[in-house]
Amino acid sequence: MAALSAELQDLVRVKQQLVEIQEQCRERGLVHSAKWASELAFALDPLPLSKLPSPPELTEEDAQDLDALCLAKSYFDLKEYDRAAYFLRGCRSQKAYFLYMYSRYLSGEKKKDDETVDSLGPLEKGQVRNEALRELRVELSKKHSAGELDGFALYLYGVVLRKLDLLKEAVDIFVAATHALPLHWGAWLELCNLITNIEMLKSLSLPDCWVRDFFMAHMYTELQMIKEALQKYQSLMEAGFAKSTYIISQIAVAYHNIRDIDQALDLFNELREQDPFRIENMDTFSNLLYVRSMKPELSYLAHNLVEIDKYRVETCCVIGNYYSLRSQHEKAALYFQRALKLNPRCLGAWTLMGHEYMEMKNTSAAIQAYRHAIEVNKRDYRAWYGLGQTYEILKMPFYSLYYYRKAHQLRPNDSRMLVALGECYEKLSQQVEAKKCYWRAYSVGDVERMALLKLAGLAEQRRETSARRVCVLSLSQEQLEHAEVSTALRYLGQYYFKNKLYDEASLCAQRCCDYNDAREEGKALLRQISAVREQGEPSSTDLSLPSVFNPLSSNTTPVRRVSPLDLSSVTP
Repeated sequence: MAALSAELQDLVRVKQQLVEIQEQCRERGLVHSAKWASELAFALDPLPLSKLPSPPELTEEDAQDLDALCLAKSYFDLKEYDRAAYFLRGCRSQKAYFLYMYSRYLSGEKKKDDETVDSLGPLEKGQVRNEALRELRVELSKKHSAGELDGFALYLYGVVLRKLDLLKEAVDIFVAATHALPLHWGAWLELCNLITNIEMLKSLSLPDCWVRDFFMAHMYTELQMIKEALQKYQSLMEAGFAKSTYIISQIAVAYHNIRDIDQALDLFNELREQDPFRIENMDTFSNLLYVRSMKPELSYLAHNLVEIDKYRVETCCVIGNYYSLRSQHEKAALYFQRALKLNPRCLGAWTLMGHEYMEMKNTSAAIQAYRHAIEVNKRDYRAWYGLGQTYEILKMPFYSLYYYRKAHQLRPNDSRMLVALGECYEKLSQQVEAKKCYWRAYSVGDVERMALLKLAGLAEQRRETSARRVCVLSLSQEQLEHAEVSTALRYLGQYYFKNKLYDEASLCAQRCCDYNDAREEGKALLRQISAVREQGEPSSTDLSLPSVFNPLSSNTTPVRRVSPLDLSSVTP
């Protein structure tokens, strides 16, 4: 079992801390962090009256600001942010100051979103800014230098820095926020979105708190370290969070990321039973149903979510996936656009819209969509992979190679990235690099069962007898799909014929006759075998063989839709 914080042995104290932090977040309008704490608290046993935490003591400043704070909070809840900020001017308590600055920040974000909603193009989008950010940064910076910011205000300062693309400073501030207030999940989640690799994660000095275990599990999932993530979540369930719907959903997402579709589907169905009105992560569930072509189930999910809330980002993505599965790509793209109007930073919607534009052969729009996805999250391997495919279709292999390399760096053990890299190297006449990619793809577990076929064709081009022999033996033991079987049989027949193994070649040729796309080649090979045997089996080098194996045709470029990721990396 993965090592956990010693604090998790005292679940009563953990429950008390969750009750305290959810109330603190709720008072400050941090609804997503409050919800996260509430869901975890619900998974633990209820506290007796004697164990419930007492309300915090009020200071003199709190008492002075109480009336203004209550009034402003009522305006804040109605999303009248400017009005809330107006009545909090001059307040001196920490809680009132945070709500004052947070109201100004959200007012700027709301105005920016209102301007962005009808202008999702890259040029217009880049010109829309939150005008309040620079003023907020100056004011918060002065307070920070004076040491007057509490954990919540540090979190807001970090968000402002991130929005201004001051990422290095933002990381330092978020780390400070986790030390000042370790129980605030929002600060951990913001920090998660800024960590790019495991080395950066190890270099951070994080507080030793039980929330850190949840953060590490989430971070492992984001960095595609799925084995470590699953171990961490399993340990947390054994520590007392077995009923947590949050953990169940995270484990389902982890299985989705490693394409263990059966496990992920089972967990999502369990999640739906425990929380039938849940909308979070249902877009990821729909991705799995899409991959399995489970049209009735996807239709039911879409109708169910429309009944719950038709104007949620996840609902629009699910409907978009449904129309995509029905090959109604224009309608699918429309619903992904609706999702982006609701949340322009929705990672999954940008990527899925790119896929739809690819299906509609609109490569320029697909490139724009994928680039937006990368702007939201540079760790989204699907967007990098999609860009590689787009430039592959445009016959720009150098560009394609760059983007496939980026995708491979994010998913080093994904055979699809390696096969795509190999194809690019082949088009650039770098056969040695292509060969390395195909061997690596086969060794990590070839998902699409293409690596050996590609490797065999490459070996045939380079006349590498030993490599061909390995490929032939491996191919003969593969459980291949229909189209792959016919291709493999054609190659095997040719290989056995060249090596004078006429019985084996005859068997392969006969099996080729069972497939429409290989029947003529099979009959031609049978005729040649008969001719050879009638002539006393001369050397196969004297014969003119038909070209029956050509897996690397440069005239067609397959379009492969990569299974989409979850939206958990997008900060609420």
